[in-house]
Amino acid sequence: MKNNLRVLLLAAGPGLLAPAGAALAQTAPASQPALAVQPTAGNMPLSLQQAVAYAIQNKPTLLATRLGEQTARAKVGEIRSAGLPQVSVAANVADNFKLQKSLVDFGALGGGSSATTLTPADITAAQSGRTVNLGTVSLPSEPVPPQAFAFGLQWAGNTSASVSQLLFDGAYLIGLKAAKVYEQLAQKQTQQAEIDVVEQVSKAYYSTLVARERLQLLSRNVQRLDTILYQTNETFKAGFAEKLDVQRLQVQRNNLVVEQQKAQRLTELSVALLKFQMGLDQSQQVQLTDSLSNALVDAGSLRQRLGAASPTTGGGVSGLGGVPTGTAPASTNTADQRQQDQQTALSGARTGQLAAAFNYNNRIEFSTLETQQALAGLDLANRRAGAYPRLLATAAYGFSGSAKEAGDLFAFRGPDSRSSNGFPNQNWFGFGNVGLSLQIPVFDGFRRKYVVQQARIQQQTIERGFETLRQSIDLQDAQSRTTLINALDVLDNQKANLDLAGEVARVSRIKFQEGVGSNLEVVTAETELRSAQTNYYAALYDVLVAKVDRDKATGELYSQAQK
Repeated sequence: MKNNLRVLLLAAGPGLLAPAGAALAQTAPASQPALAVQPTAGNMPLSLQQAVAYAIQNKPTLLATRLGEQTARAKVGEIRSAGLPQVSVAANVADNFKLQKSLVDFGALGGGSSATTLTPADITAAQSGRTVNLGTVSLPSEPVPPQAFAFGLQWAGNTSASVSQLLFDGAYLIGLKAAKVYEQLAQKQTQQAEIDVVEQVSKAYYSTLVARERLQLLSRNVQRLDTILYQTNETFKAGFAEKLDVQRLQVQRNNLVVEQQKAQRLTELSVALLKFQMGLDQSQQVQLTDSLSNALVDAGSLRQRLGAASPTTGGGVSGLGGVPTGTAPASTNTADQRQQDQQTALSGARTGQLAAAFNYNNRIEFSTLETQQALAGLDLANRRAGAYPRLLATAAYGFSGSAKEAGDLFAFRGPDSRSSNGFPNQNWFGFGNVGLSLQIPVFDGFRRKYVVQQARIQQQTIERGFETLRQSIDLQDAQSRTTLINALDVLDNQKANLDLAGEVARVSRIKFQEGVGSNLEVVTAETELRSAQTNYYAALYDVLVAKVDRDKATGELYSQAQK
């Protein structure tokens, strides 16, 4: 029982210090999403919510994690079974082909030998016809040495049933408490795996949306360039343009087609990655139903949530620079607190208001570490319980028999059996017993003392891990906040560059068509436009990924994926 409990308590041993360096996630709801779709013969419609729900239900790594959860429940059942009655049945048959002998002192059973006395008077009386009573006397004799004697018969059998019931065991009582905690730990590990899958699927889905949108934009660019090339070629045939102008546009088109082909392959690769993260077969065709416009975030409201000012307006869409409304810590000096918050914000950390609004319990690692701490406490109590006595109730009943021949052994003759001459010939006899077994540990060479020390140190190590985990969460929170703000700034800048590049390309085409601009100017403008488009979509993807990382850092990723 104690060994089983120790295995249960130490099953999470490799992960006791994991929060200090492990990937950070957040708590997921216990209920499973109800939006999962099933593979179909044709295109399977797939929104982000459906992709997440399908992955949670079908991702092989998650299925393996849930098997681990079932294993934990089975281990709990194993621990609880130690408190139920233990029943065993045994039977055996033995051929004593050489019986063991023992020395027996027969002389101790009665000493000497006897003889009859006959005197001359007795002889005379007998000759005269009278009756004579003869007497006996004991004669001294040499003592008989112990003799070897074999007890039992060649064939022997035994069958019995025994029952034991645990009445008191301190380790078992602690094991009952640890069973529920251990099961909770397995459930939280499953939740953390689900959160990781949500993150992976979300990023893969956004990557596919961006790749698809960029591919469509490249297709429109090719069509637009084909139109310009056709017009320039017709102008060349009419003698109003140089062949060099046509060749420049042809080179531009060839490069654009190659870029389009590369984008097509990258889009296919993005879809394959999405299927992999979902646990979906690669042969299944999918149709993404969400659009990139729906995935875009409200930069203004998001900046207000982050407490960050817009680089253009100074404070989100309204320019007011709103910040979260969490209750700030009490301070006797508001000016000093404001200055401290400004310095903290400049360093990338959370201000007092943001820190007050942050809840560490939203992170699954924090809850998991609390569960591991509880298990460590139970492990310590279990090792201390090794000094408690252990009491069991026992009972047994069975039969044993013997015979000279194997066939005679299985005759199973009871107490009413008689031989042909009337003598009892019973060969099987019953036996039974009931009792209590009390085991009291007295001295184990100080072993328990040292294992208790180890358990206490392990518990202290976990307690130190809480501070490390808080620092890790604070760091990821600051990093995700800074990364998202930077990504929003870059996106705003790239959007402005894209608008400017589009306007420059439009004006350049008009000037060329009107004969007041050069073909080189059009080629240059188109090149800059494609560069701006590439930078814009890269910045857009960075924002979406940074938003996922931010939601993960604050413990909102799972709930955000369901909206």
